[in-house]
Amino acid sequence: MRNQLRPLFDRVVIKELDPDRVRRSGLLVPPGSDEPPPQHGIVLAVGPGLDWWDHVGVHMPVRPGDHVVFPAAAGTWVEVDEERLLVCRVGELLGVLEQVEQCPACGGRALGPQESCPVCGREGSVASS
Repeated sequence: MRNQLRPLFDRVVIKELDPDRVRRSGLLVPPGSDEPPPQHGIVLAVGPGLDWWDHVGVHMPVRPGDHVVFPAAAGTWVEVDEERLLVCRVGELLGVLEQVEQCPACGGRALGPQESCPVCGREGSVASS
């Protein structure tokens, strides 16, 4: 029989994704640096929240399937059916990663030569004559 961990109150259960140590620039981040990088994971289960949340209109900001980022020191690691899971309070999460169709800064517009977007890093093409 398979077990499932049901979080209580304002806690969430997260399955960690493998940390990506290679950046877009090609730089390899070595393991064991002084400050561990934030971790990434998928929310598997979400608690019902706290009882006073309903009275003030607060809802759980994440739901199962969300791709979240959390600090390395967040929550407690538990093992359920040989699977390593993180249980933490929703307030410990740093944010939810969402796919964006267009960059909010350049909006996907054509960039001129020598122009680059400071947000998405896209660079303009050099026109050939």
